[in-house]
Amino acid sequence: MTRRLTALMSALEALLIVGIGVAVPLSILTIMWAAQFGFQIDWVVFWRAAVVIWLVGHGVDVTFQLDAQTALALGVTGVGEPFLVSLALSGFALCTALAGVVMARRLRREPHRVLGELVALTTVVVLSGLLVLTASTEGVLPSRWQALLFPGLVFGLGLAIGSIGATNPARVRLRRMIAEGPQPWIAAGGAALRAGLGTVATVIVAASVVTTLALVVGYGQVIALYESVQAGVLGGIALTAAQLALVPTLVIWAASWLVGPGFAVGAGSTVSPIATTLGPLPAVPVLGALPLEPSPLGFMTLIVPVLAAFIAGLAVRPRLVAALDGEPPRWWGLGTAALAALIAGGAMGFLAFVGAGAAGPGRLAEVGPDPVTVGLWMFVETLIGASLGLLAGGVRVARPQPLARTR
Repeated sequence: MTRRLTALMSALEALLIVGIGVAVPLSILTIMWAAQFGFQIDWVVFWRAAVVIWLVGHGVDVTFQLDAQTALALGVTGVGEPFLVSLALSGFALCTALAGVVMARRLRREPHRVLGELVALTTVVVLSGLLVLTASTEGVLPSRWQALLFPGLVFGLGLAIGSIGATNPARVRLRRMIAEGPQPWIAAGGAALRAGLGTVATVIVAASVVTTLALVVGYGQVIALYESVQAGVLGGIALTAAQLALVPTLVIWAASWLVGPGFAVGAGSTVSPIATTLGPLPAVPVLGALPLEPSPLGFMTLIVPVLAAFIAGLAVRPRLVAALDGEPPRWWGLGTAALAALIAGGAMGFLAFVGAGAAGPGRLAEVGPDPVTVGLWMFVETLIGASLGLLAGGVRVARPQPLARTR
């Protein structure tokens, strides 16, 4: 395609990505506007709500200030005090990032790939800025600078991931520089990156399994909470859609639980393998899957990240040994394990930051894991597991030589 056609198609695709993201909550809210409210409320209210949901889904902080009637209906205290909602419905962000990956892979085949990516990214940023202007009111005030920055960062991350492997002069020069550099250092850095990110990915997969099992075991309590809300059919659909958008955040909570520190659902609460203290919870059905007691395994759950790091260390060890001309890693292995632990701790701490925030007024201002604590625990566990994996073949036991036969 020509430059103009590439730019035009990229802008249209970015428009569709943002439009579909807003249309998902808007379609449900519009049906409620027609069927449940009988067209008696201005539709613009539902448009603003859909935009706010999309912005919150990308990590944008939104400040709410409820009037007396709404606060009384919701049972919220402190009517005149504004409160912050910063807990991301990260399912929206995940979909935006995946859309960026798909778009970048499609643009690999185009001669003007960089132009298409820049136009698409600019379109997302501009649309986000326009959307936040339409959603801002006296009672609902999204952060404008975050609305300009965060959706673009999420989409740009997807573009960066999807463009990996694309051939361009900059990447060719970088690969040549890497090939000509000191191989032990390059091999150690590559092994650390793979081991660190591989450990985090394995823990996230295990956390997904734990989340699924928790929902299966707590199915009865989840249904009971659905019945207690009495939201009706349309309200139940809207509530389910919101909870589906929260699933990636719940997986991050489960990962923090596996790492050890756990997470909070309100100030003063703790959900971890060794201690569980829950106070009053909001009437969100999925929270019925939360454990009411500590894990019977206790600290044994920490074997998951340690084992993941051990397997990752074993997986990257052959490449490191090859760069050392067949010598056992030893000090190189310890250095690589330390760097992998830094990468894993930083990545898991960032995920914990994404999965934490404020979900409402009062005690709900503190929800999710503590990023610093989760990152430190992940660092220690990865350091132990990766060191064992990288050094597992470094010590060889001498085999006894067969005795010579005497005549």
